[in-house]
Amino acid sequence: MKEKIITKACDMFLKLGFKSVTMDDIAADMCISKKTIYKYFCNKEVLIEESTAMVQKQINDAIDYIVSQDFNAIEENFEIRKIFKEIFKTTDTSPIYQLKKHYPEIHQKVMSEEFSECTQCFTQNLQKGVEQGLYRADINVEAFVNFYYTLIFSINENTMSEKETLKLELYALEYHTRAIATPKGILELEKHLLNPNI
Repeated sequence: MKEKIITKACDMFLKLGFKSVTMDDIAADMCISKKTIYKYFCNKEVLIEESTAMVQKQINDAIDYIVSQDFNAIEENFEIRKIFKEIFKTTDTSPIYQLKKHYPEIHQKVMSEEFSECTQCFTQNLQKGVEQGLYRADINVEAFVNFYYTLIFSINENTMSEKETLKLELYALEYHTRAIATPKGILELEKHLLNPNI
């Protein structure tokens, strides 16, 4: 039952917003009593923490799967982008923006956990791209990882609309890739930018 509650809460939080969904709403949607929810979660904040942990795990597992496939470094970034579009397709307001505004402590926890995950993922991608001749060999990997992380999470934390967030993230991905790409990498990037479904 606990997993079912987290799954339902997660779905409702992403569709309707962390602030607006109440424990009563979740109970009503699941046709259970609010008391049943409180049996597993002492308050809404704990439920939000567990829900965001579930989303983080889904995202990280999906990214790990993509990284394990035989994509080139630039293609890998576009495949990862598809994950975020799919997971947040029913979301109107950026989840990171909502957390920062309404639940800053949970937001801080999420960000500290994501920092190490993202740093590792971005670092591996840059190293792979250099090996494949898609990124320049002279780039400072650590600096570009920090630039890209700062750019992406600044967009997420300060843009209310999820649709606008996705659009800005695409611009950031193009900006980041053009800054480090070789001529071969630019051709690969432009091939993906022509895809109308990105």
